[in-house]
Amino acid sequence: MRDTRADLERQMQATRAQLDATNEKIQQRTGRNLIFAILIGLVGGALLLVSLIFIKELFMVFAAAVAGSAGFEFATALRIAGLRVPRVALTVVGVALVPAAYYLHAPGLWLVALGGILVLWIWRLVELISRAQRVAGAALLRDLVASALAILYVPFLACFTVVLVAQPNGQWWTLAALILVVAVDTGAYAAGLSFGRHPMAPTISPKKTWEGFAGAAIVALVTGVILAVFMLHTPFWFGLIFGALLLLTATMGDLVESLIKRDIGIKDMSSWLPGHGGFLDRLDSILPSVALAYVLYVVFEPLFR
Repeated sequence: MRDTRADLERQMQATRAQLDATNEKIQQRTGRNLIFAILIGLVGGALLLVSLIFIKELFMVFAAAVAGSAGFEFATALRIAGLRVPRVALTVVGVALVPAAYYLHAPGLWLVALGGILVLWIWRLVELISRAQRVAGAALLRDLVASALAILYVPFLACFTVVLVAQPNGQWWTLAALILVVAVDTGAYAAGLSFGRHPMAPTISPKKTWEGFAGAAIVALVTGVILAVFMLHTPFWFGLIFGALLLLTATMGDLVESLIKRDIGIKDMSSWLPGHGGFLDRLDSILPSVALAYVLYVVFEPLFR
């Protein structure tokens, strides 16, 4: 019995060592802890499904937490580049955009976003006055522009999920868009890891390859057709359009965030999500994609009624 137990322990240790070695190789290739990434993804996906499918209003809580946290994270990262975006104000505006998007729809989202930009500008000026700080006019202008871009890039785009969820059957369009973006990222990751040889944008994102993009394209088109037919109940040809367009926005969003991080001089926006980096490192592909998904809903959904 002791020999059997010793054999089992040796086998378990060998298996664990093999798994650790495999995970280390993947982490060296991708820069991510795959195990933590999967766990965080599963937990986040479960919360998202519950809020979308069962109680639409519950999705606002989920969206507010993500929009507020991502806004705070982005403002913190910008400080590394010397840009002072009011973090508390951006977080508050990000949370306030969520109910505006749900109850006032797209016009309300635009209105509150513009008001939020004004709030951040006033907040920054009050900061300088209260602290008796003197800054150059060019530096102040950069802070004000960065504040406006921070709102439009993070909570404003993120809240198009809320605008879409508020529409009739909009929760299914939102879910389909999110599934498609995840499929694109997974396809690019798997194909790039297996076959990646030719960098797509080496100065912006060295690990992104054309082979990965090709894999993502195949997955996007197949997934788009499946989602269109079985979830959105639309013709298969719309699935091809859906998949192709979100492939482009997801890829563009990833590259834009990589460019921002390169300019700031950081690898991840934060380390809040083990295996993923920060909230924006997971939202980069989603932000422009959900905005486009809303446009597609407005254009095509009336045709399929």
